[in-house]
Amino acid sequence: MRFYTLKVLDIRFETGDTVTVSFKQPGLKPIKYSAGQYLSLIFRINNRRYIRPYSFSSAPGVEKTLNITVKRVQGGVISNHIIDKLKIDDVVEVIEPMGDFILYDSEAKSEIYLWGAGSGITPLISIAKYAVYNNRAARVRLTYGNRDYENVIFKKEINELEIAFKDVFSAQHFITKPFISELNPNIVQGRITANEVRDILNAGKNRLNNSLHYICGPVGLKESVKLVLAEYGISEGQIFSEDFEIIRDPKEFENIYTQYVSIKQNNKEPFTVEVIAGKSILDAGLDSSLNLNYSCQTGSCLVCRARVLKGEVKMIGVKQLSADLTPDECLLCSSFPITDNVEIEVD
Repeated sequence: MRFYTLKVLDIRFETGDTVTVSFKQPGLKPIKYSAGQYLSLIFRINNRRYIRPYSFSSAPGVEKTLNITVKRVQGGVISNHIIDKLKIDDVVEVIEPMGDFILYDSEAKSEIYLWGAGSGITPLISIAKYAVYNNRAARVRLTYGNRDYENVIFKKEINELEIAFKDVFSAQHFITKPFISELNPNIVQGRITANEVRDILNAGKNRLNNSLHYICGPVGLKESVKLVLAEYGISEGQIFSEDFEIIRDPKEFENIYTQYVSIKQNNKEPFTVEVIAGKSILDAGLDSSLNLNYSCQTGSCLVCRARVLKGEVKMIGVKQLSADLTPDECLLCSSFPITDNVEIEVD
């Protein structure tokens, strides 16, 4: 895992609560990334080390800078820090790009459907730009939901793509807040419902066999779109979704209590932390000022993997464990001790 230090070149407000931060590429060895991936930013605030992944809103070969877009989260330590405190010329430590929510070059000339809502547009705009600027798709169709049209993230950029690539790119906006119609057929009052998804698919029904679908947004949107795609015979291999949140069933915590966990790191003496019931081992370690590596916090990047030397832990909320994870390993972001005196080791 590589770490870089990047300089902030520009900070631009996309909406009242969303900014795009542009970083300068390293001069000697530019950072390579794929459209749809994310960059993890590292900050130390109040003696705690925070790492947060943010999707690229730039696209390789389109922008010279590395752009990420951040929406303010109420109570969010890092999103508020970036929007309120970060300045041009500041230097930020980052972890190399990660993520498999990407458009592979082997998938050129497919029909690409992008399904998103709110800040879920960020990796989708990266994929859209990469596809149209590099002639990687027969057609790109964006379906994008928001509360109101005035605060659509990347509204200007989306409109410009529609004009510049009118034969390839199209966007349809779904707005839940009542508004005065602009007589634009591509702005629809309401949510992206299952029936709306069906209508969109029906419009290109003859080309669905060669279609790819990228979904990024709330859980409800993902589930709704995936159910309809299954109705139309779209295979799982044609569907990609990005998870910004981890869903945990409260019932899985019924037999989990406060325990002590011993964490051995970099061959140093073990450090014992109290893991309060319901808190992950990662959060307990970070609260104790341990410099533990992590990134996505959804159980997919494997950065927070650790070996269980003694005792038992339970991983909760991970949809599918990676084949790269060995039987004696766990992911700290999703692991909870179920026996006392658990001992783990991290690199």
